Amino acid sequence: MSDLEDMGLISQLHTSSGRVPSEKGYRFYVDSMMQSRALTADEAMFLQRMLIENINQAEYMMQETARALSRLTNYPAIVSEPFLRKTTIKHVQLVPLDEKSLLLVLVTDTKTVKNQVVNLTVSPGYETLTKLSAHLNRHLAGLSIREINRELIDKMLEEFGEHAHVLMPVLGIIAGMIQSEDDVRVFTSGIKNILAFPEFSDKSKAEAIFNALEDRASLFEILSQSPASAKGIQIVIGAENTLELLKACSIIKANYTIDNQSTGCIALIGPMRMDYAQAVSVISGILQSIQYVIEALGLRDGGKQ
Repeated sequence: MSDLEDMGLISQLHTSSGRVPSEKGYRFYVDSMMQSRALTADEAMFLQRMLIENINQAEYMMQETARALSRLTNYPAIVSEPFLRKTTIKHVQLVPLDEKSLLLVLVTDTKTVKNQVVNLTVSPGYETLTKLSAHLNRHLAGLSIREINRELIDKMLEEFGEHAHVLMPVLGIIAGMIQSEDDVRVFTSGIKNILAFPEFSDKSKAEAIFNALEDRASLFEILSQSPASAKGIQIVIGAENTLELLKACSIIKANYTIDNQSTGCIALIGPMRMDYAQAVSVISGILQSIQYVIEALGLRDGGKQ
């Protein structure tokens, strides 16, 4: 025991308490000693059935995946939907409102219709806005925001002529509309499960974790610690977390793909003494189930059979 303590692998939190693994000790266990286990046949069947039943309902499938992760482990789970910025512009229409504003109507390839008021110093009349709308559609239809480059903008500014002051505000609003359309949704489940662990019985600690898991920016920071290029399952322990509120926690996460382009992330959060082997096996099972369903339904190339 003293040797392990000298090595920094265990620590004594209080003089009257026993020794417990330190962050370094948990890292050593995870990297060198942890034995993975396969899911039971019932667990594997449960995951595969859940994915198959919901494969054509992406939002519901991601929510159900989070619930399944939490149900099988009793840890809070986070699942982001597959992410690929691909929304394109289908149609743009500029409609006059008054002498200093117009209404921008945007239709995307996903059949989403958005509109927003554009405030200007001087707003053109109906006929002029109809012509400007035609210019916008000729150049922008079928493009994503990433494809609108400086060269294209210069051409459009030239065509807009004396009404060039309309273009940049309109493009800025279009970019914002598509950004919101492309925003990745993140689903959580079992957040209250964190209260089951004595480490978080202190109200202030529990509230801090709740705040982190209910804040969209925090959730993205948790998932962003696993870049899209990362392979396999990653385990982040204690102070390795970049989010201050979760430095008393460990996070186990992995990327998954629905096709060859779009990538999402799944994660489990628990105390540093969490059952790493079980959590890893469940996440591994989810990844295998996703792979199984994709191959079984012919979705590897993004097409459904």
